[in-house]
Amino acid sequence: MANSSALSKRIKRHVIGRVQEFFVATSPGLENICLKELHGAPISVGNASISGGGVTFTGRLPDCYKANLHLRTANRVLMRIGSFKATNFRRLDKKLADFPWELYLPADVTLLIHVTAHHSRLFHKKAIIRHVRDSIPLEMLSVEKNGALQSQHSPVMQQIFVRVQDDRFTLSIDSSGELLHKRGLKLASGRAPLRETIAAAALIRAGYTGKEILIDPLCGSGTFSLEGAMRALNIPAGQFRNFAFFDWPCFKLSRWAFIKRQAQTSSIKIKKPIIFASDKDPAVCQALKRQVSKSGFSDVIRIEQKDFTDLSPKRIMQQADSAEPGIIALNPPYGRRLGTFKESQQLFDEIFEKLKSDFRGWKLALIVPDKKIAQKIPFKVKSLPLFHGGLKLTLFFGRIY
Repeated sequence: MANSSALSKRIKRHVIGRVQEFFVATSPGLENICLKELHGAPISVGNASISGGGVTFTGRLPDCYKANLHLRTANRVLMRIGSFKATNFRRLDKKLADFPWELYLPADVTLLIHVTAHHSRLFHKKAIIRHVRDSIPLEMLSVEKNGALQSQHSPVMQQIFVRVQDDRFTLSIDSSGELLHKRGLKLASGRAPLRETIAAAALIRAGYTGKEILIDPLCGSGTFSLEGAMRALNIPAGQFRNFAFFDWPCFKLSRWAFIKRQAQTSSIKIKKPIIFASDKDPAVCQALKRQVSKSGFSDVIRIEQKDFTDLSPKRIMQQADSAEPGIIALNPPYGRRLGTFKESQQLFDEIFEKLKSDFRGWKLALIVPDKKIAQKIPFKVKSLPLFHGGLKLTLFFGRIY
């Protein structure tokens, strides 16, 4: 009991009571969007800046909870837990020997250790992993399995990230768990699902506020529609999932419950459709209907089996009881993803003709695989490079004229 009490006091003093440094990892190109999310309500951290591969900010643990709950364009949130210089393994072992792992890791944990090393005399990743692993008290771990320290008794998983740059080691613990694009919503994914973080960034960049009509005419698994509904209803991105920080020794359930209640009081009720999803594949539409019903979004999202070329934006505006055009978001199939390259080129030609003839005045979010396609777009657009599943994509956005 005495040891437990002493540990609780140390956790309160060194982890809960201190301002911590966090790193939000994003997909390349999304750093600025994520930075604006951190600066805006309801997260509102003041000290945030873009750093290689993401955004850093300082704050207390509740700020980390809020970032995981509310960020729509982040991949994961790491908490920095240590930094030191080591030019050889003897020095590394000495630094690690005094590291207070018990402040950050639960007992009997399954642990994954990731290492990146650049411009360092210590660069052998497997050796670094071994030395870090050996510094963790054995009572906190069980056996090694498939490269992970696998607990025999507990399903608790934690990840440690070790970054070595110019002989300086930075230790971080992952607060997110599964990547944050996994919202905990989808029953199943389509053949070529769009990541939720990419869809959210595309909608944000195109100016979607959640108050205007959103058309998702090549809906597939419905990523644009589901992301749009969460924004329209002011539902946090992480509302339906769990996070790795739930198992941290410093985690306070009461504080987390308070943050969740705050988010729920800000939710918006909408009783008419403002998001219109469609696809020519009936099986796709039926699957999305089941998903929308499960998520409780049936009042907001209307789903219809229809070819894109048959859509009538005027009819959709009447259904939404809106006199103002909204946003149309498209992630068309392309040669490297679905169908042949020739078929995708023909599809893009049809899309541009339809947009120019029927969607004048609407905002556009269009994700394409080849920036050269911009040469075919018959109206002015802006562009943003995106990276998705190893592919280099481009988001084109603007107003259709």
